[in-house]
Amino acid sequence: MTDETLGPDWTRHGAGWAAQDVVFDRIFAPVTRAIVEAADLSGTVLDIGCGTGTLIEAAVDAGATAVGVDISSAMVEAAAQRVPQATVVVADAQTTDLTALAPNGFDRFVSRFGVMFFGDPVAAFTNIRRAAAPDASMAFMCWQDGRKNPIFTLGTSTLIEALDEKPARPQPRAPGPVAFADSSYLRDVLTAAGWSAVAIDPFTFTADYSTPTSDGVEERLAVILATSTGQLVEGEVRERLGEDGWTELLDRVRESLRADVVDGRLAHEGHCWSVTARA
Repeated sequence: MTDETLGPDWTRHGAGWAAQDVVFDRIFAPVTRAIVEAADLSGTVLDIGCGTGTLIEAAVDAGATAVGVDISSAMVEAAAQRVPQATVVVADAQTTDLTALAPNGFDRFVSRFGVMFFGDPVAAFTNIRRAAAPDASMAFMCWQDGRKNPIFTLGTSTLIEALDEKPARPQPRAPGPVAFADSSYLRDVLTAAGWSAVAIDPFTFTADYSTPTSDGVEERLAVILATSTGQLVEGEVRERLGEDGWTELLDRVRESLRADVVDGRLAHEGHCWSVTARA
């Protein structure tokens, strides 16, 4: 069972992700660079599912006018503090009138793992396109199959073993981290929403949790505990087994992670889709 089983409830769990934004920014740095290069940040930029503001910060640094939307108030608060020059609002890109945030339209749309959670993705990408300026473009990253991505299993599988009732696997294409694992489905969604020149290319990167003073085990553990699965297990195990049981479980997770440390660092490959399109 993997963490993509539990589509994150960002309105509840965003604070955990915001607290680990330094780690996420480090392991996703290659993804961020690829998006920035593909997007040609200029004009007015909308970051969909902006999280703690990595891409809107890049947009401001590039001289663009940056706007970020996210459904997590904790994420939005963190992004607003990080990039005070940007406009950041709590909003659902599927239903919010995005034209109100840029009366002349957005020139660029970007997202780093923020577009896979829509209940109706065709409606969402249609709504996003309505806010496009003439000749606008979009660039985002989303995950390929979760079975190809250790980020969903590394250490997490050990944590899930402690649950009395294991969560069921989601239906294919259900809202969640791997909703767009099927690139043909993703292409159909974007085409149905009116986007053109759709390009979907594989992108592989190395997520390195290590630092000059750490092999990355504690950083990976912090990431696991920030996820919806980590928070679910923590709540259940702490209540059922108490602090000693919880501490013992964390030690087992650490032990499993150390088995994957190579040359003093914990790292794994990430397999994504790099997506670009025009409005």
